[in-house]
Parts: sequence; C-alpha cells; structure tokens
Amino acid sequence: MEEPQLLLQQQEEEQSQSVSLQDCLKLLKGERDEQRLAGLLLVTKSCKSDDLVSIRAIYDAVGPHFLDRLLRTGLGKGVVSSGSGENRDAYLQLSVTVLSAFCRVSEIASSKEMVSKVPMIFEVMSMNRSGMPVLEECYEFLYLVSTASEDGLTAVYESGGIKLLAHQMSALPDGSRLMELATKLVQLMLKKLSQGIVENDHLSELSVIVTKIARQFALLQNALKFEALHLLSAIFSSEYSTLLHDALRVIQNENWSNHMRDGVATILQNRVAPAEKFEALILAESMVTIKGEGWLIGQINLPNVQDPIPADRCLLLVLESSRVEVAVLLNELAYSKYEASKSSSSTAETIISKQQKVTVVFSLVEKIIKLISNIGETEGHLLDENTFIKAINGLNETIGVVLEYLQDAKEHGQKVGNDLLASVRLVGSYLAEAPVACEDKITELLGYMLSVEGEHESSPFYSVCFLLPMLCQKTMKIEGCKLLASSGGYKAVVDCLMKLIEQNRNGVENNGCIFLACDTIMNLLKMEQITFSEDESTFISLLKALALWTEKTNDQSFIMMASSICTLIFDMTSENALLNHPSFSSSCLDSLSRLIARSLASWGQDMSDAAKADMDLLEIVTAGYSRWADRFPQIQKAVGR
Repeated sequence: MEEPQLLLQQQEEEQSQSVSLQDCLKLLKGERDEQRLAGLLLVTKSCKSDDLVSIRAIYDAVGPHFLDRLLRTGLGKGVVSSGSGENRDAYLQLSVTVLSAFCRVSEIASSKEMVSKVPMIFEVMSMNRSGMPVLEECYEFLYLVSTASEDGLTAVYESGGIKLLAHQMSALPDGSRLMELATKLVQLMLKKLSQGIVENDHLSELSVIVTKIARQFALLQNALKFEALHLLSAIFSSEYSTLLHDALRVIQNENWSNHMRDGVATILQNRVAPAEKFEALILAESMVTIKGEGWLIGQINLPNVQDPIPADRCLLLVLESSRVEVAVLLNELAYSKYEASKSSSSTAETIISKQQKVTVVFSLVEKIIKLISNIGETEGHLLDENTFIKAINGLNETIGVVLEYLQDAKEHGQKVGNDLLASVRLVGSYLAEAPVACEDKITELLGYMLSVEGEHESSPFYSVCFLLPMLCQKTMKIEGCKLLASSGGYKAVVDCLMKLIEQNRNGVENNGCIFLACDTIMNLLKMEQITFSEDESTFISLLKALALWTEKTNDQSFIMMASSICTLIFDMTSENALLNHPSFSSSCLDSLSRLIARSLASWGQDMSDAAKADMDLLEIVTAGYSRWADRFPQIQKAVGR
C-alpha cells in the first residue's frame, strides 16, 4: 500500500510545481515591472537548482533586458518601476541570485548578455559591505561564465579577476564554498589565458594568492586540499615561476612557507595517487629554490595531531619520495627509449614528459646533497645521527640507481641527451662531497660520463664541468690519476679547460671551474708514474691556449696557474720538439717565454696574502725551470738566468 501512496504524493508535488512554474511564467511575461519582480521572487522559492529545463523557460520568459535593468537598479545606475533607494539592496540581491541561477544553463552562461555583465558583477563584489549576502552568488556567476566560454573567461580576466581575487581571498573563510570557487577561478585563468599576460601584469597579486592557497593546502583535510595542491603545482610549473619566486622571496610573513611544508608533509606521508605525490615534490623543489635548503627542516603542524613531529620529518619524506620517483622514472624512461622503441605507444612526447619530471626530482636530490653537506660541516646541527645516516643511505641508493641508468645508456651506445647530462650532474654533485662513494661503478663509467653531451652540445663540456670537483679530489692520489689517464678522460678535461679559457678571454667568468680543471691537470702531470708520450698534440694545444690567455691578463693567480702547467708539460718535451711540431709556432714559444719570465720575476718580491697562496705554484715553476732550462734556450734567454 505504501508504494501507490508515494507515487500519488510525487504526482501531487509535480502538479504543484507545474502550477507554480506556470504562475511564474505568466508573471514574468507581464507588462509591468511589479509583475516581473513578483515572478522572480517566486522563482527563487520554487524552482530547483538542477531543473535546467525550467530555468531555461524562466530566462526566456523574463528576457535579458529586464535582468540588465534590475542589476543596474541595484547598483544605482538604472530604474526599475517602484525601485527606490531603500530597495536597492533587495534588487541587487535578487538580480545576482537569479543571474547565478540562470548561468547553470551553459548556453545562457556563454551568451553575450551574461558575458557583458561580468564588469557589473565585479562592481558588486568590490562594494565595501560587510557580510554581503550575495558574494557567493557573485563567485558562482563568474565561475559558471568562465567555464562556459573563452569569451567569458577573458572577460573575467580583463575585468581585473586576478587583482580582485588577490584582494578578497585573504578575507574568505578557510574551506568555504567561497574559497573553493575562488580557487577554481584562479585555476581557470592560469590554465586558459596567455602566460605572458600573467607574467607581465600580475606577479605581485599571484604571490598573494599563493600565500592564501598555501594556508588551505595546510589546514584542510578534504577535496579542497587537493584543489589547492593542483593549483599550486600548476603555478610553480609555469613558465613564469622563476619571476614568481622573486616576488615570493620579499613577502615578510613566513607563515605561508610553514604552511607549504605542512601540506607537503601531509601529502607525502599518506596514501595518495602517484601524480599527487609528484605535485607535492614540485612544491618542495620550488620552496627549496625560494627559501633555501633549510626549508626542508622545520616544525610541522598537522591538523588533529597533538604529539610533536620531528623537525626532520619533511626532509626524510622528500628524500624517500624523490628516491622512489628517481627509480620509477628512470626505469620507465629506459624502457621507453630502449625496449619499447618499436612500439607505437612509445612516443617522443612520453619521453620528454618523463625527462621533465626527472629534472624536478634530480634538482631536489641535488639540493638535499647540499643540505647534508652543509650540516655535516656545522657543529650543533639540527639532525641527529640516526637521521643523518638515513639521509646518507638514501642518497647512496639514489646515486646507485642513476649510475645503473648511465650504465644502461652506455650499453645501448647512447651518450647524447639532456637526461644523461642531468644524471652526470647529479652524480658529480654527490661525488664532490663523497669522492670515494660507488668506486667500482665510477671506475667502470668515468670515461663514459666524461663523453656525455647535452642535446644541443657539440662536445661534453658540461659533463666535464660537473665532474671536475670529484676529479680534482680523486687525482690527488695515484689511483685516481691512473683511472683518468687510462680512460682517456684527461683529454676531455684538457678540452674543457681550453673552452673555459676561451670563454674567459671573451669576458665570461667561471674561475671556479678554471681552477678545478687546472688543479686536475697539474695533479696528473705531477705524478711521475703517469706518462703521456703518445699524446703530444693534446698538450701542445693546451700550451697554445695558455699562451694566448695569459698574454692579455694581469691576474697573478691565472699567470701562476698557467705557468705551472706549462712547466710540467715542458718536462715531457724540448724546444726543438715543439718547434718541429706542425701546429706549434715560434710566436707561441715567445708568448710562453714571457709567461715563464713573468712568473719567475715574482720570486722574492713582497707578496700580499692572496699572492702568498701562489707560492706553491711558484716553487713548481722554479723547480721545473732548473730541470729543463737547458732544453729551452729561448725561455732561458727571456728569463735572463
């Protein structure tokens, strides 16, 4: 018996609703404004928000012209019959409410009539009226118009959408429907509008928005938390992110960076989709870039968690997540490049996408390496021994995975690629701090790593630069010198130094790399057990580069470094042998003679503290000159002794 009664009740409700709708339509089609106002009031009480057919019928009945007049009257710019100043707020509330409702029909939301009302809705929102009851309807209207058409989104942007949101979001309640709509509006404007426009006009406003979204990201534990994550990730992955970093650095309030750490830690320690974990890593990488590596260590405050959370929790979470991402991405990248090359599913776009992701996690790992290195050199640091060991083990495992990826590339004959270059850079960063790590793998791969080139390089210049700190340390011992000599890697170091010298002559300063390359070459040449008799041309080319470089420099450090290398090379040859070489000229010998004479002339002079650091180099030149002076009469003549 209950089912017939229920059916009868539904029929009565539908009939009542139908009658109410017909009554509304009659009023809305009336000739007087009073009738239309009464019809709209009935609509707000009787029409369901998901009844799109009825909404369309109501809109057609009232027409856009009356809606426009009603809104203008509410703004004090138009006149609806019986409209007085006392009724303006009521008209404004009614007009915005029905406009928002009408825009639930996408055809209405995308119409010119609705798009044209965007500036007036902004005017409503900018009114300084506390607790304005239609603010949510205003946001709803803007969101629906923006999603319905490109014209609507453009109108929202050009009416000052970013600026208004930056101003209002700081006052919106956390986790509210208003905040959700504001967040979605920002997403739309970032996603669909020209990034160049945003870059040039709205960096300061965007930085304010980021700080407010960061609070939602930290505090909320619902779907809006992930909306905040997606939005922040999109912002920090954009082409204008570097400029945004600068704008965020000058923000005085530090709460936003703490909120970002809280949000990142929450995402990484919970079971979420891999894509969302990666977005959290994007945020972590950006924050470390903005605030420095120390951002990874700090107090974490999570909702509904009373017990204190260790300050190193974020560091360990980011390192572990990065380690997993490196392993997964490099495995997938290797498969795409080598195993699935014959399959149509393996596309260039897939490889590029994975390479871009690898760049993010490599950057994070490199920054963690720097952090751990700095902490290891600081007394009373924030990490306990257990955490420090965990971090080192995690880094060792990560670098091991990267070396396996390079081994795979070597076996497939691949030595060109930005992913390979980035891998060499990461390995170089770690070995600069731990030169004895992964010795067996490094012994096997050193020659290959020194041959890796970026996609737009014609030589392995950058790979060598990345490995120079490690090479400089390894060649202090005979085993390292033998490894570099036997692998032929010393040629790459010489070529790198010559390119650095050329850049220095053209005004590009990279003194750190120059001195590292010079030290590495001197370490090799000083080892008596290492011979280069079959590779005369490599060192003759270096002599020529050093001669040209020092002719026009007065930098005493460069002069002493260059003369020391020349002195050690002269131990292996003679003046006659050099002049008989087809690529060596007497003018080059003249330049080298002047170089040696200049360096020896500093012997016994009063030296500044900086110059005293060159005393070891001067001793190398002086001792070398005494060994080979009789074989170089022209240099002997220039020196005058």
